[in-house]
Amino acid sequence: MIHSIEARDIRFPTSRDSHGSDAMNPDPDYSCAYATLKMRGGDPDGNGLTFTIGRGNDLCVAAINGLGKHLIGRSLDEFEADLGLASRLLLNDSQYRWLGPEKGVVHLAAAALINAVWDALAKRAGKPLWRYVADMAPERIVSAIDFRHISDFLSQDEALDRLRQQEAGKAGRIRHLLQEGYPAYTTSAGWIGYTDAQIVQLLKAAYAEGWRHFKIKVGGDLAGDVRRCALFRETLGNDVKLSVDANQVWGVDQAVAAIKAIAPYDIYWVEEPTSPDDVLGHKEIARQVAPIQLATGEHAHNKVMFKQFLQAKAIGFCQIDSCRLAGVNEVIAVMLMADKAGIPVCPHAGGVGLCEYVQHLSMIDYVCISGTMENRVIEHAAHLHQHFRNPIEIRNGRYLAPSAPGYSVDLWPQSMAEHEFPHGKVWAEEAAVS
Repeated sequence: MIHSIEARDIRFPTSRDSHGSDAMNPDPDYSCAYATLKMRGGDPDGNGLTFTIGRGNDLCVAAINGLGKHLIGRSLDEFEADLGLASRLLLNDSQYRWLGPEKGVVHLAAAALINAVWDALAKRAGKPLWRYVADMAPERIVSAIDFRHISDFLSQDEALDRLRQQEAGKAGRIRHLLQEGYPAYTTSAGWIGYTDAQIVQLLKAAYAEGWRHFKIKVGGDLAGDVRRCALFRETLGNDVKLSVDANQVWGVDQAVAAIKAIAPYDIYWVEEPTSPDDVLGHKEIARQVAPIQLATGEHAHNKVMFKQFLQAKAIGFCQIDSCRLAGVNEVIAVMLMADKAGIPVCPHAGGVGLCEYVQHLSMIDYVCISGTMENRVIEHAAHLHQHFRNPIEIRNGRYLAPSAPGYSVDLWPQSMAEHEFPHGKVWAEEAAVS
């Protein structure tokens, strides 16, 4: 039974070295509002986090403390029996819902708590989260989904039929996943705050490690964007994939012009070319720059936004985020919608703990929903994994399937103590210097 909830403000000073920097967010401090469901009665504690880039992380902590009261006194048996219960408890508080609805700080906080419930359930089952879900019957998986507001695009019966269709090949896909891992691309060589010399050095090192799909940040000035793409091709040639990420800075016409300017460098996808809420803007950009495809989703705040992007055929790649959406339940709903639309799911993972999270989600998609890895990759960012008990494992540009029970976001106690804001050692030292 959940007897209390601990919420902590954990921040890492990544801005000091421009790690994570992009055209919209030049100085991110990768951070997480970290939720722990404290259990009594022998069940394992559940951990969940939601990602921010520094200031405002405390708002998510406050929202976790407020929303979390709905979970106190509930047992894991209740959540096991009703996989949609945690979502309903947290998303249907009418007064907190008014602050969204289903977006912003309250939705981020709900994600941390919902993911913590799934973490505890998977730990109790002795399975990594992806395998915990993969071993479920289709009816159980569908029971986790709230079809309100999406049933006009994906009905419960359609979702159940799709999951049942994929049952026959599950065992083979699990074997393949355990043997081969899941394909990935890396963002870590191309942050916008890096110098050209840094980028060249990092690209060469990543290529030597087995990476063959890279993403670099664009959106500063157009001449700089063209230079960066040219630098990439000069460094690694034409036999690797290059995607770019503008992080929302362009208007529609500006995006079209910029994409056409970098098109000669064989761009695989352009990510967040404009406002993440502008479905029709994405559709118009996609029409004008085809066959280059667009990717978006890390700021698509709920399943309804994804439904509209997919209905409008405005994106070529669906980039779910493990805690922008309200946890595992809503992510599964979006992955099923993307599957119906024929759009590959390629998760966003540029942030602390996001790689640890999303590996499970892509593996659920492969084993249970899409049945394929074709045109699918998980983002990889090389920072901060040492702070987790069960960090990601990468080999030759592929994620190895996690084997430890749970959802892989257990932070080491010392890491939390040192990076808790504002009194942890890292931040106290910075305050003393300033």
